[in-house]
Amino acid sequence: MTPAIAFYDRATRKISALLSQDLLLLIARLGIAGLFFLSGRTKVVGTFHITEGTYELFRSEYALPIVQPELAAVAATTAEHVFPVLLVLGLCTRVSALALLTMTLIIQIFVYPGAWSTHLSWAAILLPLIANGGGSWSFDAIISKNSS
Repeated sequence: MTPAIAFYDRATRKISALLSQDLLLLIARLGIAGLFFLSGRTKVVGTFHITEGTYELFRSEYALPIVQPELAAVAATTAEHVFPVLLVLGLCTRVSALALLTMTLIIQIFVYPGAWSTHLSWAAILLPLIANGGGSWSFDAIISKNSS
């Protein structure tokens, strides 16, 4: 083995040891939760009063087929508040990530079809959470351990 390859192998082993799956899942949970939660906060004033501007967005720019704009506004705004909090806690991680991925797909298909690169990056964060759950540093893991 050449010195360069040996150095590369040692370096990648050290990096892999530092970046455990649990750490990566925690970072994914916090990162995507922040993105959706901050989006949700732009739709409300105070604790949780949906603004008229939000309803207007869902009547025009965010209009969806079949779903009434008022219902869509409430559902999306609620989802952008509830599921990120659950992700931060690592509680119902798979369900929360799946809900946000579904929301992402709806946005991609019906609202902003040209924004595939943004939505693909969101999916890349959400899919490992759906597949692996919240990791050892989550309430899901604590509940699972205590129920065994």
